[in-house]
Amino acid sequence: MSVRIGVQVQPQHADFATMRRAWREAEELGVDTIYTWDHFYPLSGDPDGKHFEGVVSLTALAASTERARIGALVFCNSYRNPQLLADVHRSIDHLSNGRLIVGVGAGWFERDYEEFGYEFGTAGDRLRALARDLPLLKERLAKGNPAPVGPVPILIGGAGEKVTLKLVAQHAQMWHTFADNLDAYRHKAEVLAEHCRREGRDPSTIEHVIGTFGDTLALADGLAEAGVAEITVGVSGPDYDLGTLREAIQWRDRYNEQHP
Repeated sequence: MSVRIGVQVQPQHADFATMRRAWREAEELGVDTIYTWDHFYPLSGDPDGKHFEGVVSLTALAASTERARIGALVFCNSYRNPQLLADVHRSIDHLSNGRLIVGVGAGWFERDYEEFGYEFGTAGDRLRALARDLPLLKERLAKGNPAPVGPVPILIGGAGEKVTLKLVAQHAQMWHTFADNLDAYRHKAEVLAEHCRREGRDPSTIEHVIGTFGDTLALADGLAEAGVAEITVGVSGPDYDLGTLREAIQWRDRYNEQHP
């Protein structure tokens, strides 16, 4: 199985002109997927630095690219009515000509909640809300007119073994998490596979999209050999250095040529 490379161009510490250049350069390099995220404040660097909202960022990403798949890692379920979130994605899917991935998760960044007046609650509260809202999101995606152009796969982000991975098994076509070593990834993958078995689902029908906390290329061969479909790297403003992405794409091409 060939492996893909994705990049998350984080909408922090930069303006849209700079992000647009990064998106287009990543596409010219041959990246498979370009992601944004869904926060209201930076997650690194100056906590009060420049930052842009997720739906607007994804819309601009759709309009600025032509080939790469696009999505967010991930939209926070707490911030929008799930049916609105579905229709936002359906509309952006048309703008992208069918390249959209619907990324969603339970939410975790407490400052976003507090500053914008959302109830943070507990992790259990947020996961129960996600479990409640995922069927509504899926139903609304199926009702829109015109229907989505592309398959609009649902990607769920997170690694909680009891609830999040169960929701992945129930609802998602893609799963994203981070791993700092192969054993950690393999353990989570087996937990997900067990949830799939309990749900009567073939685990191979869920693509694993994995980011790393350190040297991406040091884990790349092992992740690919373990069946990971896509490896992601993250880049932040203000400059969006794509050097690591360039190396990852070169690795991908060598690996896929050697493993046809």
